[in-house]
Amino acid sequence: MSTGKFMIGVDMGTTSTKAVLFEESGEIVSQGSVEYPLHTPVPAVAEQDPDQLFRAVIDSVRQVMDKSGKSTDDILCVSFSAAMHSLLVVDKEGKPLTQCITWADNRSAKYWRQLKDDPKGHEIYMRTGTPIHPMSPLTKIMWITHEKKDVADAAHKYISMKEYVFLKLFGEYVADHSMASATGLLNLEKLDWDEEALTVAGITRDRLSKLVPTTQIMNGLHETYANEMGLSTSVPFVLGASDGVLSNLGVGAIDPGVVAVTIGTSGAIRTVTEKPVTDPKGRFFCYALTEDKWVIGGPVNNGGIIFRWIKDEFAASEVETAKRLGLSAYEVLTRIAEKVDPGADGLLFHPYLSGERAPLWNPDARGSFFGLALHHKKEHMIRAALEGVLFNLYTVMLAIEEQIGVPQKIHATGGFARSELWRQMMADIFDQPVIVPESIESSCLGAAVLGLYALKRIDTLDAVSSMIGTTYEHRPYKDHAAIYRELLPIYIRISRKFAEDYEDISEFQQRMLEKRIPPEPEHHDHDL
Repeated sequence: MSTGKFMIGVDMGTTSTKAVLFEESGEIVSQGSVEYPLHTPVPAVAEQDPDQLFRAVIDSVRQVMDKSGKSTDDILCVSFSAAMHSLLVVDKEGKPLTQCITWADNRSAKYWRQLKDDPKGHEIYMRTGTPIHPMSPLTKIMWITHEKKDVADAAHKYISMKEYVFLKLFGEYVADHSMASATGLLNLEKLDWDEEALTVAGITRDRLSKLVPTTQIMNGLHETYANEMGLSTSVPFVLGASDGVLSNLGVGAIDPGVVAVTIGTSGAIRTVTEKPVTDPKGRFFCYALTEDKWVIGGPVNNGGIIFRWIKDEFAASEVETAKRLGLSAYEVLTRIAEKVDPGADGLLFHPYLSGERAPLWNPDARGSFFGLALHHKKEHMIRAALEGVLFNLYTVMLAIEEQIGVPQKIHATGGFARSELWRQMMADIFDQPVIVPESIESSCLGAAVLGLYALKRIDTLDAVSSMIGTTYEHRPYKDHAAIYRELLPIYIRISRKFAEDYEDISEFQQRMLEKRIPPEPEHHDHDL
């Protein structure tokens, strides 16, 4: 039943920021979103304009307020979700010295290799839960302190994009435990910055934000930004958590044995434990949700970004067809892929177009089609690409199963969940029933529910189960699952065989691309 009160969940993603206005019951009232580019001039670079992202937060909240027609007095809170692993260096005035360096940026690969080969690197992972990888702010800070001395000398704080937003909105440097647990710098048991990790990074704790719970309530919103969002300065903002853990909450996957699979731009598989758990083999992460709920899982770089690449590079005619029919280009491509049998007639695709985190943890990994023959056509390549993303996620699931056993159920969400074909593919490849909520904006809902919990309007996060609404269940087709069981071992063997060659081809690509890039001007803003 509606209480006449509402909450806004904001999700700051890699390619867009979304805001959703929910009734207290979980019903969606209005939605807004603002897209922005991810700048990738060479494979190692993946960064964003921090002020453009901040503007997207302001504008997306304004959109939902305008569309809903609700009064600011009806808003209980605004609560936040954000992509993990971003890094931004600011000076004493809070002005960015760098662009926002995203999880996909691999410029710290040299320091990843050093730390990965050093026993202390594994010890830091076991304490902090963030796998040693260039995605980690730990290695990004190592790169800056060693190679960007001018930036390091001028640095006042090393922060995430979410911290930058709250700095501008409230004038404070605060980092929630969830985002901090994805930096490689937070000791999970102590919920404090890890001294050895700080030493390795080359910084002191005063260069980082104040640590606070995910339920931290911020008051005193800057009047200018309040007006621009259509809110009053008295509306409480809840700091919230990372997009990954909030996606689990938003689909109701917060009990042990329930696994959430999310595919947005990137992707992940996650499940909840009651205490921090790290992997002796270093294959998965462990991040905080609340003091008694921790999320373990594996992230993948290559999710929906693969579908976008297919659309942009191979589907000009399909994009035109979609425009004429008034359809999404992705819907047209999905219809084409549906005409191909499972397994794409023996065509396999390894989706490592932006390196890979789990299960390879190798930023040098590169994508490939394997098994190409004359009988394969564009539609086979489309289907193989969609299947390849799910094959890769399934191999991550195999590692997690060693800790939790075979999952009891899988909840799926993310932009990919709009595609009925892709949902059925997941059920067939995982050979498990897949439950998909009608609302795919799970991180926004998770943020909103955490906001209610912070305000003490609900006693337990389990209240989310009554807010999710309608769900769809896809059961595996056994004949399809049998085909995938035959192809999966081949898929896994190929990535292992290529392991020694990834570094060589990545180095060659980097060298060739650098020859084509014009030198940077001597003076420019955000010089990283």
